[in-house]
Amino acid sequence: MAFPSYLVPSLWTLSLLTLLAASVQSNFVFDDDPLQPVTQDETVSVGGTVTLTCRVAASDNSSLQWSNTAQQTLYFGEKRALRDNRIQLHRSTGTELSITIGDVQLSDEGEYTCSIFTMPVRTARATVTVLGVPGKPQISGYEDTVQEGGKVTLTCTSSGSKPPAKLRWYRDQEELTGRPDVVETNPGEATYTVISELSLTVGRNDDNTLIACAVDHPSLTQGDKRTEQPIRVLFTPDVTIQPESDLPREGEKFIMQCMGNGNPKPTSYVWQKKDGELPPLAKVDGSFLRFEMLNKSDNGVYLCQADNGIGKMQGEYTLLVQDGPDNIADPTAMSTSSGVDHAVIGGVVAVIVFILVCLLMVLGRYLIRHKGTYLTHEAKGCDDAPDADTAIINAEGGHSGAEDKKEYFI
Repeated sequence: MAFPSYLVPSLWTLSLLTLLAASVQSNFVFDDDPLQPVTQDETVSVGGTVTLTCRVAASDNSSLQWSNTAQQTLYFGEKRALRDNRIQLHRSTGTELSITIGDVQLSDEGEYTCSIFTMPVRTARATVTVLGVPGKPQISGYEDTVQEGGKVTLTCTSSGSKPPAKLRWYRDQEELTGRPDVVETNPGEATYTVISELSLTVGRNDDNTLIACAVDHPSLTQGDKRTEQPIRVLFTPDVTIQPESDLPREGEKFIMQCMGNGNPKPTSYVWQKKDGELPPLAKVDGSFLRFEMLNKSDNGVYLCQADNGIGKMQGEYTLLVQDGPDNIADPTAMSTSSGVDHAVIGGVVAVIVFILVCLLMVLGRYLIRHKGTYLTHEAKGCDDAPDADTAIINAEGGHSGAEDKKEYFI
């Protein structure tokens, strides 16, 4: 399209201004030709939506056009040219034409062309890369439980990836190293199937462990597709003997239990006494050994052997019988007896004090009464005296005189 000469200066001025305004837009770099379309490459996953944008620095009222990989026109300005509802107009201005393609398929991958019909026609190309989304990984090779020390070989398979996915193995959160991935092309498709193999020797600590296979691919977020396989390991039991009490006493009942931690659980228990036979009063009841009445002769080392069909393991316990309750001073009983003794002593002392008080009272009354009688007998001497002098004599020693006098007349 030709322009009059008088319009050229103003057109170039407009072009320069438009170029400066457009230079702030990211990912688009314009060259010295303001009418040269500019595009950028895009990457999208299968099933996603991609946006194709074409811009020019200046507008001369010419329309922009998008064409597909087969050079079929998709949009000419605001007009749809291809009847494909997946393709929609996103934006159309004098300097930009943007379209979207939804539900992208692998067949949509390729080079798309943006054109502006000036003289000469100017074009730009954008490559659309479509990522094939890998399927959820499948783990095979594990059929049943495996015995401790055995080897497990697992195979992980994921199909539909493009480019080929990377498979990773994990035991819980620990990453494991498997064999290098095997990549196979899917017939008639542009996608790949990836196969990875993992071999490991298992121990009892691996029982109920989750072995996981995860897919690593640009179309996925980390951990988006992951499959877990629990592992069951058979192992011999760990055996311990659990006493009913930590202080077994003579004359009491007592029970010991044989604890077997294995996979599967033990089904058979054998009790023995080291360097001797089981006591007569000790009875075996499966995983229990019961004593009806402990005796000092029961002291010794007891052994329990547990069998779970995978293997047999043995545990031991040393029994040391303590003195019975009759031979041990009970602090509570002593305290009670001491309290009773003090009460009895206090009562006896109180009775004795009461008796002494009573005796003192009786003795005091007795002394008072005897003193009165003595004085009365002295006064009686005055009654028999003919005169005062005789009364005085009788009062001072009248009885003796009377005896003398009585002896005298005899």
